[in-house]
Amino acid sequence: MRFEKILSLLQGASLALAIAGGSYTFFTFLPFGIILALIVGLFFFLFGSFFFIMFEMAQYQIDKMDELKKQTYLLEKLSQNDQKLSYH
Repeated sequence: MRFEKILSLLQGASLALAIAGGSYTFFTFLPFGIILALIVGLFFFLFGSFFFIMFEMAQYQIDKMDELKKQTYLLEKLSQNDQKLSYH
């Protein structure tokens, strides 16, 4: 539970890094030329987006693991019910 909250915080921070960092570096490098500003801004945007995608994949894996645990529990419960019924 705590890990999911930290993961959500990191997702937000990386998204903020992507948007704010990309736009800040774009406007910082704008006096040196628009092409250079676009390249540097895009680099920071991609850097933040990479971390956002990594944290999103981690969240997806956690959700997938939770769903598999639920399915396993239901299959074990169903299997136990089948065994009880077969003895009668």
